[in-house]
Amino acid sequence: MQRARSKFSANVALASEYRFRGIDLSGGDIAVQGGFDINHSSGLYVGVWGSNLDDDTVGYGDMELDIYAGFSGEFSEGLSFDIGGIAYLYPDAGAGNFDYFEVYGSVGFAIGPAESTIGVAYAPDQDSLGGTDNFYIYYDWSLGIPETPLTLTAHLGYTDGFLTFTNDGKAFDWSIGLEAAVYGPFSASVAYVGAEDDILPGNYDFADDAIVFTLSASF
Repeated sequence: MQRARSKFSANVALASEYRFRGIDLSGGDIAVQGGFDINHSSGLYVGVWGSNLDDDTVGYGDMELDIYAGFSGEFSEGLSFDIGGIAYLYPDAGAGNFDYFEVYGSVGFAIGPAESTIGVAYAPDQDSLGGTDNFYIYYDWSLGIPETPLTLTAHLGYTDGFLTFTNDGKAFDWSIGLEAAVYGPFSASVAYVGAEDDILPGNYDFADDAIVFTLSASF
């Protein structure tokens, strides 16, 4: 009988700013990010990930800590799935309700050097979401350029709920970028990122379009 095995992995990144679904959560400042994952051969996994925030603009404290667990695998060659849940925690936030959780699921397709993912995430009614819920659907696409270390990436997402800066609670977010494998576990990327918003002039624009640079490594 073959014994089930678990694999431990880690990741770290330095980004010119932290963008979550197109929204700036670091006040335009550099973000230091990283996490750990344990993946079981059955497809089960658990992990933790963190990033610094800018409390002066975001108001959620200086740190975000995400704890997640799920199950992933393949329906067949080139067709994968991922389901799970995630808790977004803000351990040093001020008074009030800030932590929330959501469940998610996605299906991935791979044909040659091209990969696509269609996913959804749902956060049910919670006090931290103003007593409402939040629904998110997205599409990710990537294309590895043959005989180069480069990969083209694109993303389109749509939010319906509390987590927007629009008056009607509905917003698209987007990005288009280029990733490069640098050396061993190290990679670099640049992306043009933004989201819809109804923020009035003179206020900090969390969704303003920006170019985001990231250096990362996975072990």
